[in-house]
This record gives sequence, structure tokens and C-alpha cells, in this order.
Amino acid sequence: MKDTEHTKAVENLYFGFLQAWNERNSRAMADHFTEDGEMVGYDGSQAFGPEEIHAHLEPIFSSFPTPPYYAKVKNVSFLSDDAGMVPVGKKELSQELNTHHTVIAVRVEGKWFIKLFQNTPAQFHGRPELLDQMTEELRGLLPK
Repeated sequence: MKDTEHTKAVENLYFGFLQAWNERNSRAMADHFTEDGEMVGYDGSQAFGPEEIHAHLEPIFSSFPTPPYYAKVKNVSFLSDDAGMVPVGKKELSQELNTHHTVIAVRVEGKWFIKLFQNTPAQFHGRPELLDQMTEELRGLLPK
């Protein structure tokens, strides 16, 4: 597999993972992880392995109206990017929900899985111009 094919495969893994979030499907999200994979959530909580990740996400999806992600891959050096969310019932991104995602992906028997997913709020303390810049860039990803 060429580097561009690996890059595309990892991007597809990431976007499939986000699609599972957007569909509020905890099982599909968890299935993107390796057996020893780790997820660090927006609030800093951790879950390890697909079953624990599924158990962690299921009550979130069943109890809260989670907004969907819109994301842009900025580089793949095995994968880092930014994402934002449009709150449920709204049409615009909410800057306080902008995040930086870091994904470490590994190939297991020819298939890509997530080894680590890190979700960090993009707060840019004291630098509101960076938050505005990120939000504007993500706005271009919203459906027209």
C-alpha cells in the first residue's frame, strides 16, 4: 500500500468514527478501536478497549442530545485534526464546542483501527482570533 493509500485509509477510519458519533451509535464507535485502544473524552474521562468504550458512550447517547461533528483533516502524520459541533436545534457552530482531535491509528491484519483518540477543547486562552479562525475554517464544512 502506498503512503497516499495509507493516508486515505486512516482518514476513512477517522471519518467513519465521527459518522458513528453523528449517528449516536456507541457500538459502531467502539468497533473502530483495537482491543487495547483508549479513548480520552472531552471531559478528560478515559475508557479502554471496545467494550468499555461502548459502555461509556451508550449512556451518553441515550441520555443527552449530542451534537454532530464537522471535521477537517489538516495533516496525516498519522492523524491530527480539528473538529467543531453544531448544537442540537441550531444551525451555526458553537465556538465553545470546538475541539482538537488526535487519533493514533494502527494496522491489524491489513485493517485500520484506532489505538488512541484524544478529544481536547480548543479554548485558545487569551487568543480569541485563533478561535475565530478555527470556527471560520470549520464553517466551510457545514452542509449548505
